[in-house]
Amino acid sequence: MSEPADEATPGPDSGDDHEAKPGAIEQAAAFVGQVIRDRLGADAQRLDRLISFAGRRLAGDFEVDPFGFDAELTENVLMPMLRPLYRHWFRVDVRGVSNIPDSGAALVVANHSGTIPLDSLMTQLAVHDEHPESRHLRTLGATLVFQLPVVSDLARKGGSTLACADDVQALLGDGQVVGVWPEGFKGIGKPFSQRYQLQRFGRGGFVSAALRARAPIIPCSIVGAEEIYPMIANAGYLARVLGLPYVPITPTFPWLGPLGAIPLPSKWVIEFGEPIRTDEYDAEAADDPMVVFELTDQVRDTIQGTLHELLELRGPAFG
Repeated sequence: MSEPADEATPGPDSGDDHEAKPGAIEQAAAFVGQVIRDRLGADAQRLDRLISFAGRRLAGDFEVDPFGFDAELTENVLMPMLRPLYRHWFRVDVRGVSNIPDSGAALVVANHSGTIPLDSLMTQLAVHDEHPESRHLRTLGATLVFQLPVVSDLARKGGSTLACADDVQALLGDGQVVGVWPEGFKGIGKPFSQRYQLQRFGRGGFVSAALRARAPIIPCSIVGAEEIYPMIANAGYLARVLGLPYVPITPTFPWLGPLGAIPLPSKWVIEFGEPIRTDEYDAEAADDPMVVFELTDQVRDTIQGTLHELLELRGPAFG
């Protein structure tokens, strides 16, 4: 009778080899990293973080939340790609970031402009980089954003989600800082002649969400985005053919081809205003049209007034 095979000895198809692969990847990454570290010296710490990040991604050791937000990818890849724009191109000056609470839910409500929604990306960076707790701003996007290939995936991974009542309520209920731009395409696609003139804020759905969550509303005023792509006309027929809200014509686009997509280097100021408390209202306030209207109007008036002040403070757009 033949002897039973030694159970401690893995066969050629054993899963042990598969389980060892992440370790091999990490060892190879560590070896390459050490060689490069010896040459980089002062940048070794940053390189260590990147190598550790790459090793975890290759090994599948990362998490996303129920909305698709990948905090590690955002902090190590997406935000570093945007920081040169934030710090050196737009030279963003951030004020009042301490008005965002260190923990718990809050709703940041901002004006929208710029033809392309770079203002939402810069506001995300402002909250993360300038806030003492490096909080993530979970932005709300239009349906169109999540219908575009590549853009949809990047938006989800970067912390955006669909601007619908259920998603807003879930995020606020989870204690997140949520960002909303109530003007939508009316704001971002308005002509340059209407710069810094707020459009209608919709029906105040963001106010109802804040009231239900008893979360403070933080008015946010953004100066600078209006000048990055001055929209002098809208190719309306082409927009209808493509199913887009507008196709902008600017002083540089489409005349300069791909170069026309480079934003102009305007000086930005982002100010987070005093919180508007909602925890003083009763539970029925979220369904009271008068309360919702009054709060919506208060937020809009606050942002519009602050925009005028910031424009005077900033001075020349490209100074």
